[in-house]
Amino acid sequence: MVVSTLVLSAVVISAVGWYLLRETRDGLLDSRVDTVLAEAANETRDAEERLESVSGRDTDVAAQLRVLADTIIRRGETRGYSVVVAGPVDENRAVEDGAASFSTGLDLGASVPDSLQDRLATVGATPAWTYTRIVTRPDGADGPVERSAIVVGSQVRLPADNRTYAIYLLYPLDEEQETLDLVTQALLTAAVLLLVLVAGLTWLVTRQVVTPVRLARQVAERLAAGRLQERLQVKGEDDVARLAISFNQMASNLQRQIRQLEELSRVQRRFVSDVSHELRTPLTTVRMAGDVLHDARGRFDPGTARAAELLQTELDRFETLLADLLEISRFDAGAAVLDLEDVNLGDVVRRVVVSTRALADQRGVRIAVVDAGRPCLAEADARRVERIVRNLVTNAIDHAAVGGREPGIVILLGVDADASAVAVRDYGVGLEPGESAMVFNRFWRADPARARTSGGTGLGLSIALEDTHLHGGWLQAWGRPGGGAQFRLTLPRRAGFALRRSPLPLQPADAVDPDDDRRPRPSQAAR
Repeated sequence: MVVSTLVLSAVVISAVGWYLLRETRDGLLDSRVDTVLAEAANETRDAEERLESVSGRDTDVAAQLRVLADTIIRRGETRGYSVVVAGPVDENRAVEDGAASFSTGLDLGASVPDSLQDRLATVGATPAWTYTRIVTRPDGADGPVERSAIVVGSQVRLPADNRTYAIYLLYPLDEEQETLDLVTQALLTAAVLLLVLVAGLTWLVTRQVVTPVRLARQVAERLAAGRLQERLQVKGEDDVARLAISFNQMASNLQRQIRQLEELSRVQRRFVSDVSHELRTPLTTVRMAGDVLHDARGRFDPGTARAAELLQTELDRFETLLADLLEISRFDAGAAVLDLEDVNLGDVVRRVVVSTRALADQRGVRIAVVDAGRPCLAEADARRVERIVRNLVTNAIDHAAVGGREPGIVILLGVDADASAVAVRDYGVGLEPGESAMVFNRFWRADPARARTSGGTGLGLSIALEDTHLHGGWLQAWGRPGGGAQFRLTLPRRAGFALRRSPLPLQPADAVDPDDDRRPRPSQAAR
């Protein structure tokens, strides 16, 4: 605001100053021209009267011309103007080439404009004037001296030869120039003072406006940092005061709603935790009864035996769901901690492949592991990393294409100086656009009609993502409809290291796409 106001003020002041200077200059020049023309007319009449009184027997042209010029030159020296008497005008010669008498030190060719000489080159021409610059060469000076001036030209007839001569009177504009310089200096001083005054006033006004806005920004930053009790001070009844009142009302409403949401979240977490714990005792009793029935199913009729098997399967799934809910409640409460050690991701992958081989065989899916050629080490919690990989592999088994290409699932290992990575690739139904960020939502399923072969609970990928966040790593998904999917886990080699890239590409090599990028995409990047 201050800079913009100064620029606009400078433009306006410059325009006004230019107009005032132009009017002042024109006024001074017009006044000076009127005075000069009147004085020049008097000089011409006086010269004509003196020439009329000269005796007709005087035929010495040079002497008569010298007397005429000397009289005018002496008067010019006392009144401050220069004089040039030249001619005859009908000889069509420049003033410096013809017979002439002039004031001392005057440069005729540079001082008398050619346009005025041409105007007076005809006998009987009327007096004329124009602006010029008087050029003199004073004795002992380094160079010529130039001064703005007005030159007035007129004609007189010399009795000695009855021919016409030109009289040029050059009036300097020194006083007018001094007056104009004084006015210019005064205007510049006034302009500078006015700009300083405008800058001060603008700064004061903008400060009065900006200060409440800065206070509002500071309070907003403190509110964003969690200090919900912060409020703006309300002073007066102007627009800024009404803004502060509205801001405070908004902050109060936000504080109330956030507290309600926090209380609701706390109640929900406590409910999940309490229910999970309370269900363990009856689940244990039901589990014991179910084990007894499952062990004795051989003595039951086929329908009852099948019911005992289904009961055992659902009890296993219920136990897994209960364990997942307890784990989720620990994440929500911020109670999850890491038991760090050096972990070889290759060993973890091989253990998971062995433990899920029966499920893969049941689905008719073969799993292939592509080793990195060297140990994929990371400082991590082995139990949680194994759970992440197991969730990724079982999810791939659930969605792998049965009877499709061989192998049905490919697990790749990668390592570099900063990170180790595991990528699980399947060739199943794939993911629709936008679903790569939704697969980690709790209980989300790409196809709600698809049955879970592994008996999953819908929380596996959510828990895997939380475990990954706990390690400071990335868990990302890529998929294409009908082209399968790939999940990539990237962990830092050292705990606390900020990842910048992954050793493995998120998009598999057999899925050509110009958007291939090893860096996380915004919708998929981990916290």
